[in-house]
Parts: sequence; C-alpha cells; structure tokens
Amino acid sequence: MALAGPINRTDCRQEYLAREAQQQAQREERRGEEAGENGLLHGGTIARKMSNGQSMTAGRLFAICLARVFLFATFMTVAAVIPLITLEWGLSAAAAGAIVSSFTFCYALSVFGYAWAADHFGAKRMVVASALAAAATSAAFGFLAHDWWSATLAYGLVGLAQGGVYTPLVMLLSDEVEPARRGKVMGWLIASTSAGYAASLGIAALGIAIGGWKAAFVLSGLMPAAGALLLIAALAPFAHRVHPRSREVRLRDEIARNRDSRLLIAGYTGHSWELVGMWAWIPAFLAAGFALKGAAATGAAVSGAYLAGMLHLVGAVAAFTMGRLSDRAGRRPILVALGAAGAIASFVIGWLIHAPSIVLVPLALAYAFVTLGDSPVLTTAISEVVRPGYLGAVLAWRGLAGFAAGAIAPLGFGLVLDTAAGAGPVVSWGLGFATLGLGGVVALACALALRRAR
Repeated sequence: MALAGPINRTDCRQEYLAREAQQQAQREERRGEEAGENGLLHGGTIARKMSNGQSMTAGRLFAICLARVFLFATFMTVAAVIPLITLEWGLSAAAAGAIVSSFTFCYALSVFGYAWAADHFGAKRMVVASALAAAATSAAFGFLAHDWWSATLAYGLVGLAQGGVYTPLVMLLSDEVEPARRGKVMGWLIASTSAGYAASLGIAALGIAIGGWKAAFVLSGLMPAAGALLLIAALAPFAHRVHPRSREVRLRDEIARNRDSRLLIAGYTGHSWELVGMWAWIPAFLAAGFALKGAAATGAAVSGAYLAGMLHLVGAVAAFTMGRLSDRAGRRPILVALGAAGAIASFVIGWLIHAPSIVLVPLALAYAFVTLGDSPVLTTAISEVVRPGYLGAVLAWRGLAGFAAGAIAPLGFGLVLDTAAGAGPVVSWGLGFATLGLGGVVALACALALRRAR
C-alpha cells in the first residue's frame, strides 16, 4: 500500500500529459485546416522555432553565405575547362559531359542521403560533416585528377560530399530564424548558391590563365577548405537538434496522392534538366562562339568562363526578384511565364552561335535569368501544398529526381552534339540546346496544370 500513492500520481500525470498532447494536436489540426481553406496545406514553416538564446545576425548570415561560395568552388570547374580537356585528353563531347554527370549523379544521392540523415542525427551535424568531406574531396580532386578516369572518379566523390550544405542547412536556418525574416534569409541562401557557381567559374578562369586546366583544378580544389572552416565557425553557437517524427507519417500521401505536389516535383525535374544542362554547356558554347569569331582556344575558354560566371550572378538577381514577385502575383503565373520563357530561349539560343557578341551575350544573360528565376518559386510553392510533417521527405525525393535529371542532361546534350557534329556548329548546338528545351516544356505544362489560387 505504501507504493500505491506514487504510482497513482505518476499514472495521473501521464494521463494529463496525454490529454494535453491530444488537445495540442487538435489545435494544430484546426490551424492546418484554416490554412487549407486558403489553399495552403503548409501554412507554417519547415520546422518549429526553438530558440536557444542565439540569434541569426546579419554578420553570421553573411559568413554562412560566404562559406557556401567557397565550398562551391569546384561546382563549375569541369564545365569551364571542357574546351581544353577535350583537346588534351582526346575526349568526345559525350565523354566530357559524363564527367559533369558523375558529379551531378553523386550530388543527387548526397542531397537525398544528407536530408534523410538530418532527420535522424540533426541538421547541424550533417552540415558540418558535409563541409569537412567537401574540403577533403575537393583537394583530392584538385591534385589527383589528371585524365578522364581519375577526373570522373574524383569529381564524383566531390559530389557525394556536398549535399549536406544544402537541404540540412535549409532545415537549420528554419530552426534559427523567426518566420517574419525566414523568406529573406532563404533568399540570401539561394543567391549564395548562384554566387558560388559564378565564383567557381571565375576561379577556374583565373586558373586557366595561370596554368591551364591543371591550375584551374588545384585552385578550385583548395577553396572549399576555407569555406568549411568559416561555416563551422559561423554555426558554432547553435545547438544540435533532432526533431521527433510521427509514426503516422505516410510519404506516399504527399507525393502520389497530392496532385499539386506531383506537378511541382515533375516541374522541378524538368526545370533541373534545363538548368543543369545549361550550366554545364553554356561556357563551352560561348567559347565556341568566340572561337568561330577568331579567338584562340585558351582565350575563348577564359572569356566563356567569365561570361558564364556573369550568368550565375544574373541568376542570383533572378532568385531575389522572382521570389518577391511571386508573393505579389502568385506562384502559378510566375511559373508559367518563366517556364515558357525558358523553353523559348532553349529552342533559340543554340542556332545563334554565329551571332555577334552584342546579340549573343545579352541573350545568354536573359537565358540565365529565366531558367534560374523559377527555382525559389518552385521551392516556395511546394512548401505551401505539402503538410509540414512531410516536407523534409518530399524535398529529399524532389531533390533526388531533379538532380538525377540534371545529371543526365549534360550527357544527353553531349550525345546530341556528337551525333550532329557533321552538320556543322549551328545545327549541332541548336539541337543540343533544343534538347534542354524539352525540360522547359515539361516545367511549363506542369505549371499550367496547377490549380489557380483561390
């Protein structure tokens, strides 16, 4: 009898906690229903704000974004040196594209794997692990890649290491930034990706000017080490968190049975096909255009890399402006407009390789704007049609599908380029970019099929 009192009090407390949890779940469900009445299944955020007394200051955010620029230094290295290694290594266009594809395939797996691991082991741990792995593999690529086999293997390992500085970092920032500032912070994060790609092309161009493709590899390979140290220091004050998951979560409900989610995932896949293919081949295309106008091979490669870097800076501007515009005009109209514009640009630009630089360069800049501008809109839109408890998993599968399509695109472009080579540069480049335009058509069709906002 002496033990009866404590046991009963414990049972009552457990009963009270269970009732309180049930009431909280009902309140959350009512809030979800209210959001659903406005056309949004996810009316909140990716993760619940859990403050530990630290704040995401402007300086700390700048350090995180700058670190990502350094970490992405190898992303565009091979694309920048394709005109040189195809000659020195005796590669076909398809073989050169396969090096880029090895990176992108592995990066797709990395994004998925790190997103899954972040749910189980914590986002911050995955960001730190990815940053350190990226530093090590990038250095190995810079010093060890010397032919097709070594470059394909080493570049693939770089891709496997990089995924944790994307989705897990989005999850971490969702925890640390209040909702009123979160859109602005995510805009900076997405823009830092484009800035990183631009810096990668600029660093590669500097390396080419100093000592050819080998110097470009080494210089690019050393930069991620600085990025890893800066990122780890910037994130040091924030806690390691693992958010609990409900046993009732059924992922297939948010992918197979959610119409808008399916359309947005398919649209993102088409968008990735067009965008990553453009990233991989636009430096070589611009270099070929300059070479046809009489520029030397090395000079043309450097000019193409620098101009391709400008395209990514334009893309950063597109991410800011189109994301903000979609808040005012709606997600669907912006996705339709950008999908149509991207497809038209893909079907046109390749046929204009002989066009004067005063025509070709502005067209390439506009091409970059419309193909990258829908990235933040697609991400925002899917966060609004997927229930909060499912969003991380849906983004992981979306990333896998999108990056897998992006991995195939450079290879497919190269195959078309090789097959049509006998028809001359106008036809071969025209058909190559038209292949990318098919992804734009898919993105446009999916955007048109989305439900109109009520």
